[in-house]
Amino acid sequence: MLVHPEFDPIALTLGPLQVHWYGLMYLIGFAGGWWLGRLRARPGSAWTPADMDDLVFYIALGVILGGRIGYTLFYGLDNFLSNPLTLFYIWQGGMSFHGGFLGVLLAMWIYGRKRDKGFWQVTDYIAPLVTIGLGAGRIGNFINQELWGKVSNLPWAMVFPAAGPEPRHPSMLYEAILEGPVLFLILWLYSAKPRPTMAVSALFLICYGVFRFGIEFVRLPDAHIGYLAFGWLTMGQVLSAPMILVGIGLIIFAHRRQPSQSKTL
Repeated sequence: MLVHPEFDPIALTLGPLQVHWYGLMYLIGFAGGWWLGRLRARPGSAWTPADMDDLVFYIALGVILGGRIGYTLFYGLDNFLSNPLTLFYIWQGGMSFHGGFLGVLLAMWIYGRKRDKGFWQVTDYIAPLVTIGLGAGRIGNFINQELWGKVSNLPWAMVFPAAGPEPRHPSMLYEAILEGPVLFLILWLYSAKPRPTMAVSALFLICYGVFRFGIEFVRLPDAHIGYLAFGWLTMGQVLSAPMILVGIGLIIFAHRRQPSQSKTL
């Protein structure tokens, strides 16, 4: 049986300023995605390093604003309706992947219009890059002892003191591995060859949706929401199922519309 090391959530204190590990994980995600994006913007690519410099700014806005608004609406609607100012209570934590995802989509649409690039051209390019932030964010969840899993007797089950004495699935580490390096390798290798426009984005939707939907079976739902139906359906699954279905529809449509295409990434 493993025991969580109970990391201090504060990574660094500089006078009155406290730098949290969770915030550093966001920084790692943005910096890593920016670096890989510039690396991929090599000669012959439809992208330049300058394009990536601007793009990361839009992504950051989409993730932060969309993630916070999404969490407030998806997971804290009652609190928001009773006190709309809770939207701005960022010191209390609370970010939603699905909200951040929608925020990034909006940011990419705005960016594409400003830079004369198609929406799917933009999303296909960044799909492998955002996995760095996804994986790093789950490591932040692990450090903070949040989003733990159900009680388990598996050899790698872990006791999270904040959750009680029972060993549990380290579900945030499952997500860190699947949403980070595994999803990155799938998308990076898939997009390295010529693909129809929107196919890479569609594969991201399918893989993330499947990974998240599956892990929700061993992850406890948010206490204030609980299970939505059948004694097992969670909000995460409700939000992930449409991603899978849309992704399947998009990848079929992409290959029927453009069975072959020169490499654009």
